[in-house]
Amino acid sequence: MTYTVGVVERIWRYPIKSTGGEWLAQAAVDPRGLVGDRLFAVRDGEGKLGSGKNTRRFRRMPGLLQLRSRYPDGTEQPELLDLHGAAVADPTAYLRRYLGRDDVELAREQLISHFDQLPLSVLTTATLDWVRAAVPGVPVDERRFRPNLLIRTPPGTRPFVEDDWFGCTARIGSALYVEFVRSSERCVMTNEAQQDLPHTPLVLRALAKAHHARLDALATVVTPGLASSGDALTLM
Repeated sequence: MTYTVGVVERIWRYPIKSTGGEWLAQAAVDPRGLVGDRLFAVRDGEGKLGSGKNTRRFRRMPGLLQLRSRYPDGTEQPELLDLHGAAVADPTAYLRRYLGRDDVELAREQLISHFDQLPLSVLTTATLDWVRAAVPGVPVDERRFRPNLLIRTPPGTRPFVEDDWFGCTARIGSALYVEFVRSSERCVMTNEAQQDLPHTPLVLRALAKAHHARLDALATVVTPGLASSGDALTLM
């Protein structure tokens, strides 16, 4: 049995990892994920990637989320946008000044993926509405969680409904098929300030208390295709 659980409300791509992304009406999706998503990252002299946390692979670089990135039409090289939304002429030079480090550079993905986990992150409006209700007075939208697809779910859909999708294949639009695997364990990136969203520990604290700090549905790509705003997401 197949049934539609919602429609694509917004599509997000993040050309440079750990920076703010771009809102798209349509995006091609290949086995790696949204084409161009997190294909570039800020890399330091030890080969670690700029992030909101310190791990074996990542280096905390506060302030990256205040910047944004996008692909100009018809190009495969991303633009880095400064605090005022203007494209910078030399991303590496700008990042060195902005971060106060002379060992960072803008680097394209090579053998090791820039993704923290799986290629696609999908979030529902039902879950997003729960987060807003859990932290009244705190500005919250999907940018705090950096999904690729925000799915508009029908009224009455329970929060964290994404959990029910794990192990299922879904069709998005007419040709794109994905398989949902698990959720993301959220980290301090959720707390970070970005553009008009202030820093707050309350969002991550609420998620930790209610849902083991987990949120979204991570997916692999079964059959490449296009994702467009308004596409139905149908579980198979």
